[in-house]
Amino acid sequence: MSKGITSEIRWMKRAIFLASLGKDTTSPNPRVGAVILDKEGNLISEGFHYKAGMAHAEAMAIENLKKDPRGGSMYVNLEPCCHEGRTPPCVDKVISSGIKKIYISIRDPDKRVSGLGIKLLRNAGIEVHLGLCERESLELNKYFIHRNNTKNSYGVFKWAMSIDGRIGLKNGKSKWISNKDSRSLVHSYRAGFDAIIIGGNTLRKDNPLLTTRGLKNTEPLRVVFTKTLDLPKKCNLWDCKTAKTIVVYDSSTANEKLLDRIPKCVEVEKISSDNPSLISKLLAERGCNKVLWECGPRLATAAIKSNCIQEIITFIAPKILGGENNMNPLGDFQFFEMNEIINLRDTKISFIGNDICVNSLLN
Repeated sequence: MSKGITSEIRWMKRAIFLASLGKDTTSPNPRVGAVILDKEGNLISEGFHYKAGMAHAEAMAIENLKKDPRGGSMYVNLEPCCHEGRTPPCVDKVISSGIKKIYISIRDPDKRVSGLGIKLLRNAGIEVHLGLCERESLELNKYFIHRNNTKNSYGVFKWAMSIDGRIGLKNGKSKWISNKDSRSLVHSYRAGFDAIIIGGNTLRKDNPLLTTRGLKNTEPLRVVFTKTLDLPKKCNLWDCKTAKTIVVYDSSTANEKLLDRIPKCVEVEKISSDNPSLISKLLAERGCNKVLWECGPRLATAAIKSNCIQEIITFIAPKILGGENNMNPLGDFQFFEMNEIINLRDTKISFIGNDICVNSLLN
């Protein structure tokens, strides 16, 4: 590997690192970092996108310039935007800055931008290099890319179970299967999501808070899906001072007379059936890149069947609940042959005290 290529990779990795500083705060936007070098190859500015509505990485880097960038180069992990959103197009700022060379790791999957930003830069006489550190950049923005490519939010299903695969007793009691440290870790995990989804049964049985316990300034949106609208008049999710709540109901089965039970601070949306993909699509349209499914077995099974789940996190506690009628994390997929079963990949295992945390991707 030549010295020049080593230097180029170094600066793109710096841009990717800067982009990662916007973790958990940029949705619906991607994570982007930018580095500017002068024509001698010296660092003269850098920036990253922190939050939607705030300056994009390229704009921040240009605003932070310590030296004239004319004739210099820029490294950015995602194609600069070329459309008017909450902020002006970044392509215009790059062109007017006098930068003559730009290294872009990956194209923007957003159809308003994809390829067009690169074309405008090249038409302005800027030398464009595409593909540096592509794998790292794809991983960094996989949730944003998934939402743009599929029009659905990237879904993660989380559950805690005993070592014999039970999530609760047959009377519904499940507090607590996992240990205190595992539960605290879940609160921190939630900070990485734009929304958390449960079903009506989980709301009625557990009355959860579904918050990060203050670990995130803007708490994830709390989503309750119901087929009946038969929800409790009082519950933690109806307190919207800490976090916003939305009730999504199946208009083909729900008793809409029960809408009066839901407080005015809670938003209500209806969908045409109980297909979980309609929930995922609805949240994607609201700008949710990544959502956490903390639901019961019926909704979770339906979500997996509908390709709403891309990742699974399982906490396994060294406890035995026993009993054929005790609660399982998933329902019956109606598999009859072993070649029909769901295979997981890229499994990572960690220990949380005596609990085991298993993180896997779905094929």
